[in-house]
Amino acid sequence: MIPEIDSKIGISVYSTKFEGIGGAIKNNPEDFEVHEVISDKSLKSIVEEGDYAVFKLKKKKIDTNHALSEIFRKKGLRLKALGLKDASAVTEQFVCSNSKGKSIDNYTSLKFSLKKIGYVKKPLSKKDMIGNHFKIKIVDCNKNLSKFKEQNRILNFYGYQRFGSKRPVTHLIGKAILQRNFEKAVELILSYRSPDDSKENNEIREKLTDKTNYEKYFDQIPPQMDIERLVLREMISSKDAQKSIRQVPLSLRRFYIQAYQSFLFNLTLSSAFLDGENLWESQEGDIGFDFKGIIGKYLVGADQHLAIPFIGYSYYKKTRFDYQISKILESEEISPKDFFIKEMQEVSNEGGFRQANISCTNYSSENNNVEFTLSRGSFATILLREIMKPEDPLNSGF
Repeated sequence: MIPEIDSKIGISVYSTKFEGIGGAIKNNPEDFEVHEVISDKSLKSIVEEGDYAVFKLKKKKIDTNHALSEIFRKKGLRLKALGLKDASAVTEQFVCSNSKGKSIDNYTSLKFSLKKIGYVKKPLSKKDMIGNHFKIKIVDCNKNLSKFKEQNRILNFYGYQRFGSKRPVTHLIGKAILQRNFEKAVELILSYRSPDDSKENNEIREKLTDKTNYEKYFDQIPPQMDIERLVLREMISSKDAQKSIRQVPLSLRRFYIQAYQSFLFNLTLSSAFLDGENLWESQEGDIGFDFKGIIGKYLVGADQHLAIPFIGYSYYKKTRFDYQISKILESEEISPKDFFIKEMQEVSNEGGFRQANISCTNYSSENNNVEFTLSRGSFATILLREIMKPEDPLNSGF
């Protein structure tokens, strides 16, 4: 039985036949550890003196963006992360200054610590990150964890976090922007309600369905709804939905489009699996990634990981997955050319490819603890979904 939340984000299958151990994750932040892994070459490039400072950011109960925002507010130091890390976990990651000579030695708050570890000649980027190592405790589960042996037969779905988890709306906002329906995008940001969201949040969002009284409710929006406040302020001021969407930080606007692409990818992967496509091996005519992450056409005898198109305005349709993708795009009333947005060109996306299945290494389990490394862009919750087969993923900590 596929949970309803899975269907909402485009996942309609399980990759494995394992029965599942049930249980829950993230009972405590310490039960879910994430350690960012960068390449050996990148690690060796960090030296005692140089142009751009590199730091280790260790945190819990705060997401990466809010931690970096606090550092900028308190210390005036703008840092860039290689990847985003969950708030409900203990995480360790690399962050790097984009300004020469701008540095501090360390900074500590209640929820995170920042420690300088050296310098690099040019800023680190997400290309330097090769994956994440996870140490996870599963509580209230049965004792069959050791029987799970299918860690290398898992489809590379995008996980719940990509879509907002308790309020899976990011992809819907992205679709509205692609359809140039900026009014709907504003409505989704302000008033989309979910049964898994808090009562307080749903109550304020219910009020915000009343477009004639935006000004009346502005002061009732809690500070943590910072994006909603930005959008609503502009709607009150100009009543222009497109201008209001532009108040959302560029990185988040781009994320909305990427979330919709992720939804389409999940739909494609689910559909191809149900249609019986071989998703574990590359075939003639396929596109694949080699062991260095370089993409190319299938080569006989080459060690390649099958890749599936990630829809954008440069969509490459000459793969065996165009059958599924064409049907999905027709159903969604979206075309690849929609991803070039003349009205908001800065969020246009050409698309690309994503690996079809998860690359999992260093896998081990003992009692109710599991440890593994995933390549960049893969979600631990997708592997855990196959291990646990949760009836209610959100209540199980996903």
